Amino acid sequence: MSCKHFGRCGGCTYLDIPYEEELTIKKGHLDEALGEYARYLGILHPAPHPEAYRNKMELAFGDEGKDVCLALGMRKKRSMYEVATPTNCILICQDFKKLITHVLKFFRATDEKFFHRKLHTGTLRHLTLRRGEFTGEILLMLSTTSTLQTSLTPLVTSLLALPLEGKIVGILHAKNDGVADAVKNENITLLHGRDYYNEKICGLSFKVSMFSFFQTNSRGAEVLYDVVRKFAGALPKSAASEARALSRPHELFEKSSAKTDIGLDLYCGTGTIAQIVSPSFKKVIGVEIIEDAILAARENAELNNIQNCEFHACDVAEILNSTEGADVIIVDPPRNGLHPKALEKLAALPAERLIYVACKPKSFARDLPTLLAAGYTLQKIEAVDMFPRTPHVEAVALLRRVDT
Repeated sequence: MSCKHFGRCGGCTYLDIPYEEELTIKKGHLDEALGEYARYLGILHPAPHPEAYRNKMELAFGDEGKDVCLALGMRKKRSMYEVATPTNCILICQDFKKLITHVLKFFRATDEKFFHRKLHTGTLRHLTLRRGEFTGEILLMLSTTSTLQTSLTPLVTSLLALPLEGKIVGILHAKNDGVADAVKNENITLLHGRDYYNEKICGLSFKVSMFSFFQTNSRGAEVLYDVVRKFAGALPKSAASEARALSRPHELFEKSSAKTDIGLDLYCGTGTIAQIVSPSFKKVIGVEIIEDAILAARENAELNNIQNCEFHACDVAEILNSTEGADVIIVDPPRNGLHPKALEKLAALPAERLIYVACKPKSFARDLPTLLAAGYTLQKIEAVDMFPRTPHVEAVALLRRVDT
């Protein structure tokens, strides 16, 4: 599929080659990032749907260069103000395209201008869209300065009247007078509906707010979490269940009487992984420093009637200082990997298994020698193409202690 913005907007890298070739290139990049540990790399799971998979888009108002008309889209490479309007973007669904086109048309009929990042003039800043892939629920937020003159009531009414495959469940307005080019979680007014949408992953329900972390590719997330719970010990009931690897619901997994005692989910976010692996444990403890995420994790666990998960809002290093350990530790750190102090404390815990979810495999390869020196052995690595048409791949590694 052709795109007039390919190579300029920065959204796609491999749009001009077949998807199978893209996977081959990514396998090579993984081998390079993992270095001597690449021999443990097994499956590179392809994306269930290589197109229209993004459930979140953060778009900026600007112009398109020669045409000074107002534009709305992805910022172009090496440009402060030019944006690429994603009218035929393969990464987003048709509903997102309709919403972007409608919002842009609405403001082109007004006197509002985009916020100029150098002159600090104009009012229109960003449009953020989020969508439940499996529920069709859509959340929309417009970010402007407080000097916006146009009434948003007609915009809300016309958005709700659009013929969409999904359904708008919430429209928000954020006022931001700062100079930084960022979408801020402050001064937000609810214009319609509610401030969250619902999504279903691996048979569980999750409430996702505008600023909650949630995997950008819902279908890909199911594949990723399937690998995690396989490594954690949540095995399917039968070979027939194994054949449904891309759509296995939570209920298909054994709630064995021989459960592992304690699971520890570090950097747990809103507790998605902790809840998905919970059938394999007597108790799962989730740790995340962002308090709002922990509140959401507790709410989602209650929503799913999961009673063996507990969540704590604190620094990972703090919990590693106070805990006596866990049988299985799952760690899903930021892109830069584990902080050296947290890595040192983690390596000292006598866990039977350690599952490392790496959104940047090179960071995992950097952290791995410390874990190996502490007595772990690397068993296997599986990767998931979570972001088709981009260079990013996530990897999941299983480590075991030599003495267990």
